[in-house]
Amino acid sequence: MTSFVKPENALKRAEELINVGQKQDALQALHDLITSTRYRAWQKPLERIMFKYVELCVDMRKGRFAKDGLIQYRIVCQQVNVTSLEEVIKHFLHLSTEKAEQARSQAQALEEALDVDDLEADKRPEDLMLSYVSGEKGKDRSDRELVTPWFKFLWETYRTVLEILRNNSKLEALYAMTAHRAFQFCKVYKRTTEFRRLCEIIRNHLANLNKYRDQRDRPDLSAPESLQLYLDTRIEQLKVATELKLWQEAFRSVEDIHGLMCMVKKTPKPSLMVVYYVKLTEIFWISDNNLYHAHAWLKLFSIQKSFNKNLSQKDLQLIASSVILAALAVSPYDSKHGASHLELEHEKERNLRMANLIGFSLDSKLESRDVLSRANLLSELVSKGVLSCTIQEVKDLYHLLEHEFFPLDLATKLQPLLNKISKLGGKLSSASSVPEVQLSQYVPALEKLATLRLLQQVSKVYQTMKIESLSQMIPYFDFSAVEKISVDAVKQNFVAMKVDHSRNIVLFGNLGIESDGLRDHLTVLAESLNKARAMIYPPVGKASKTSDILPDLADIVDKEHKRLLARKSIIEKRKEELERQLLEMEREEESKRLKLLKITEEAEQKRLAAEYEQRKNQRLRREIEERELEEAQALLQEAEKRVGKKKGSRKPVLDSEKLSKQTLMQLALTEQLRERQEMEKKLQKLAKTMDYLERAKREEAAPLIEAEFQQRLLEERMIHERNQQLEVELSKHRHEGDLKEKNRMARMLESKKSFQERVISLRQDEFSRRRAEREEHIRQIIQARKAEREAQRKKIFYVRREEERIRILCEEEEARKREGDAPARPDVAPSSRPLEPVTAAPAAAAAAAAAAATSPAKYVPKFRRSEASNPDAPPPESGRWGSSRPDNRPSRPDSWRNDDSRSGFGSSRPSWSSSRVRSSTDR
Repeated sequence: MTSFVKPENALKRAEELINVGQKQDALQALHDLITSTRYRAWQKPLERIMFKYVELCVDMRKGRFAKDGLIQYRIVCQQVNVTSLEEVIKHFLHLSTEKAEQARSQAQALEEALDVDDLEADKRPEDLMLSYVSGEKGKDRSDRELVTPWFKFLWETYRTVLEILRNNSKLEALYAMTAHRAFQFCKVYKRTTEFRRLCEIIRNHLANLNKYRDQRDRPDLSAPESLQLYLDTRIEQLKVATELKLWQEAFRSVEDIHGLMCMVKKTPKPSLMVVYYVKLTEIFWISDNNLYHAHAWLKLFSIQKSFNKNLSQKDLQLIASSVILAALAVSPYDSKHGASHLELEHEKERNLRMANLIGFSLDSKLESRDVLSRANLLSELVSKGVLSCTIQEVKDLYHLLEHEFFPLDLATKLQPLLNKISKLGGKLSSASSVPEVQLSQYVPALEKLATLRLLQQVSKVYQTMKIESLSQMIPYFDFSAVEKISVDAVKQNFVAMKVDHSRNIVLFGNLGIESDGLRDHLTVLAESLNKARAMIYPPVGKASKTSDILPDLADIVDKEHKRLLARKSIIEKRKEELERQLLEMEREEESKRLKLLKITEEAEQKRLAAEYEQRKNQRLRREIEERELEEAQALLQEAEKRVGKKKGSRKPVLDSEKLSKQTLMQLALTEQLRERQEMEKKLQKLAKTMDYLERAKREEAAPLIEAEFQQRLLEERMIHERNQQLEVELSKHRHEGDLKEKNRMARMLESKKSFQERVISLRQDEFSRRRAEREEHIRQIIQARKAEREAQRKKIFYVRREEERIRILCEEEEARKREGDAPARPDVAPSSRPLEPVTAAPAAAAAAAAAAATSPAKYVPKFRRSEASNPDAPPPESGRWGSSRPDNRPSRPDSWRNDDSRSGFGSSRPSWSSSRVRSSTDR
């Protein structure tokens, strides 16, 4: 097995082998690559490899290789790229079909080539001898040699593809397409045997699909698309089966379709049901089941009338006429009259089965012949209005056969109607799904029915009739056919008659005492006489003496009866116990036998496994020895060939049987080393010779090259001068044209300048106006922003002053409270200054309270201390951003610093606050 680093290398290797005519090796190389476990991930080159692989399989008709490769490729791309598998399979089918068609056309061409006037002159002696020996014609022989192998391969291709796609939900459409093409293959070439096998294959696929429901990629039949594909396949199978006249396969196809419909519990499309019932009517008509045939026509009529809105009145009349004629064609008597109970049960099961296929629901408790009967069918047709839709001839025919009583001229009245009906029918319009209706097929059955009706009506009027008169009354058949019909009717108790050929007459009526009607009459008469006698002579009651003799007889009988019942139950229990013991003994013996059998089987399996392992080891050892022997022989032969090539060298004496592989390898290596040394010496000598030869060639070629170079310089100088002269002339012409263009454009120079100046001046004025407007707008924005900053600064200053004033008032209030708690001093009077009302906003008060509750021991920088000396000074003018501080933070009031120093560094009070307090107390 050859291994490749990349799949493309295998494809290149296969193409090389194909080019040299080794298709088998190329196919084997691709097969090894595809079946290798190394390439289990899908790649795009694998698709090209599969295309080449199936081409080789088709060219060489290797169906087994194609199947193995497609199975492996399905495993590779099932979950990644199923479309690639679909393309490969389509290519495979196309190639197989194309090859089969080519073989068929080639056989036809060969047949036409053999179709000449003088066959004796063209035939060779061997052809004549082959034709006399085999007895085959030219076409048969060409078909067998050319067409048959390719048709076999095409059939194998269809089977392979169906087997690969049978359980793939992603390729259901391709499976259906392959099945349809296989059906068409069987239809075109009349392959009945292959068609039966194909139907069985598809049937087994569906059975396995229902049996193994836990498969991963199993198609879901409950999906509408899947169900439609499977139904289309079965309908196509039904069509081909009827066209090939395979009626048993057609009936099995009908059962398959019905099974699918029952499996999914969904009603298919009306178009499919029309095809289903059309084929069902054909099958029942071929099998002479006229009753089922008529019921199928009734279902077909109902579907056409309900769902086909484009159906014309003429087509509807033809379909309704077919329904009525099919119902009339049913035999008027029961063919199972006098049958046994077993036959009646079989007939009941058969009717139930057929009713399910047709679509009628029957009650299994009733007699099937009471439901599926001719009388019930005709009454149903009349009640549903089918008879009113038929043509007039069919209506007249129905009334004559079912309701009228014309024993003498029934045939003469029916003959023109039958002649008209036999001419009706044909292909229907494209709007109807029913392809064709032929009413002439019912004429023989209607003639037989007319004969039976005539015999029935004549038997009610006449007792004796001449055979000649009866033959004249029935013009459809001769008397022998009438006699056969009458025998069957008499057998089924439809009519009572006898034919007396000695007197040339026909006898009608109740013939003999064995008649059922007479036997019934005698039974009724006997029962009536017994009743009359009982009424005239009533029975006299006699006193029973048994009760007097045996007064306790009833009790004794009752006790004996109970004793016998008890004894019977005891005997039955003993029997059951004995049977149970026997059953247990048999079960124990069976378990012992199974255990012994299992032990024996395990021992046998171990022995077989040991023997298999021993044989495997012996085989491997033998293969290794054989391989070593082959390698040794190959080395020996190679050594002999090398020794034999040298002239005058002595051939070494080598004994291949005594020499081992290692010795031969050493000899081969020694010989190879010696040959390599000789080869190196030869190469050195050859290199030296080539060096001398190259130097001599260069010395001879140097003057020639120099002369060629000088000649080339001269030619290039001439070319340069000629090109330069052409360029000068071209420049002169171009300059003259430019001067003319300049003179022409100079006339409009003044106009251009004036227009330019006017445009520039207009644009300059517009620019000046817009710049002035922009500057004015910018100035207004700057003023507005300055006013806004000034207002903001004043607002901040006012808020700070308010906060400071509120803080000072709070401190004074606290100081007064503290002084009021101490002993009163005569020299200190309360402050006569009233507190100013607090008008600051709640937000400012909250901010002041938060500022007063600062943390202790906080550091105060120098610039803050300098500010504390002048607390009433207004704040400096803020810059662009509303504050003169670099960090854009408002400066703290001096009282905050005083609180910090008071809380962190002792109880010394600030000078300005104490002075304020003292001044207030002094006042």
